[in-house]
Amino acid sequence: MEASVKSQSKINFDTLISNWAKELKSLFEERNADTSKLHTRGLTEEELKRIMSLKPLSVAIPEEFGGRGIKVQECLKVLETASYESIPLTLIFGINIALFLEPLAKYGHNAPKAAIYQNFLQNGAMGGLMISEPLHGSDALSMTTHHTKQDGNVTIKGKKHWQGLSGDADYWLVASRESRGGNLGRDISLFVTDDSNPKQHIPMLQKYENNGLYPISYGLNSVDINVPESHELQAESTGIKMLMDVLHRSRMQFPGMAMGFIKRALEETTAYCNERLVRGKSLLQFDQVNQQLSQLQAAFTICSAMCSHSSSISGIDKNVSLLGLEANTIKARVSDLMQSTAQTMTQLFGSSGYKISNRGSRGIMDSRPFQIFEGPNEMLYSQISEAVTKQMQKMKMTLSEYLAQYESTVSVADFFSSITDNIEAERSMPQRKHVILGRAISGIVLAQYVQKLGDISFNKDLIQNTMDSLKNDVSDLVSSFKQGTIINPIEHFSMNSDWAV
Repeated sequence: MEASVKSQSKINFDTLISNWAKELKSLFEERNADTSKLHTRGLTEEELKRIMSLKPLSVAIPEEFGGRGIKVQECLKVLETASYESIPLTLIFGINIALFLEPLAKYGHNAPKAAIYQNFLQNGAMGGLMISEPLHGSDALSMTTHHTKQDGNVTIKGKKHWQGLSGDADYWLVASRESRGGNLGRDISLFVTDDSNPKQHIPMLQKYENNGLYPISYGLNSVDINVPESHELQAESTGIKMLMDVLHRSRMQFPGMAMGFIKRALEETTAYCNERLVRGKSLLQFDQVNQQLSQLQAAFTICSAMCSHSSSISGIDKNVSLLGLEANTIKARVSDLMQSTAQTMTQLFGSSGYKISNRGSRGIMDSRPFQIFEGPNEMLYSQISEAVTKQMQKMKMTLSEYLAQYESTVSVADFFSSITDNIEAERSMPQRKHVILGRAISGIVLAQYVQKLGDISFNKDLIQNTMDSLKNDVSDLVSSFKQGTIINPIEHFSMNSDWAV
């Protein structure tokens, strides 16, 4: 093991990431040259071998087990490097890092760790997390997967679906509720499973034909397994808080998965607009195109700010279970930026944007699930607003007053005060207004992240333009929030609605 430790933790990270980026560039140039491969399912064994050859997942393994020590900045750089070539690839790594390796390192017993980590480092193993069920997606607390304990062993039964890497992962963290006399406990437990052990194998009953993210397998999984009690993750307090710590940390690493894609889209779109001539002028000479490119630059800057912020607050040495507002802001906003970036790139490339070889059009489908999994964005924005307005009511403050004393917005509150002034918390507010207000609040939180980029000598022009862009965005959202007209669907919409009568 000592030799393994030296071979990973002592390797210069810049060298590792540079060499891996070259390997990925070569691999995906070959893969993308055959456009039929862009919509084939899965990756070949040879492709996976090349991807894992430099042991990129060593960044999420503790040093004592041969890894690099789980530094958030290194984890995010691995995700960024992967997403520069492929959104599905970065999601594969995001699943492994944030939803398996980091939780195992923080909460797992030492007993199963050595063999698992060795398999990752030596054989390119992969792991994932099973939470969602056919009838309980976002409502994880109502899951029916259950377990019983007897004589040092745990029996777990239930059904799970839409887990990335279904049928492909070597290890799983399975979420379950304890069954006592037929009643399910309120708390949640997580158990490590080894798919190579017949008693722990989780078969896939049905493979889903997911649209987009083709290299990743999804499906319906049947859980009927038996694991040792030592495979249960050990919560610091409750299992629910442990799960929130895991999910919030995962959401805070979404910017790494977005960073490479947004950077590549900005580079390729800028180059195309410079070369593409319309009526003798490059696209860069058109005002609307400049406005769209400035939006891409703002997305790049915001994502950079989120990566920098996440690197400082989301290490496994910290408990982020109570940082729901920040985690929700980061996950929802960065996934919206991925989608808007893909849409803008496709638009600016014109007809070429609709070729399957175009990164933008593929990105529309590949990034769309990011707005849904780990909590639909509308739900997360609503939760942000509900948390803030609850505190506003309790403290008898307007929104501008609250933001001026709230840690995540205090340094930028004055910049937005003319927009947020006189907004009071309504006692009974429709969810749709909570969603709008949550988006506005999240934009102000992001502004503080962007402002802090100045501390690391980030491009000041990009910072200023992005601050102005966020201010415009928040202003539009607040105007929509204040407008107040509630339009509900017509129950019998088909009556008297034939235009040809």
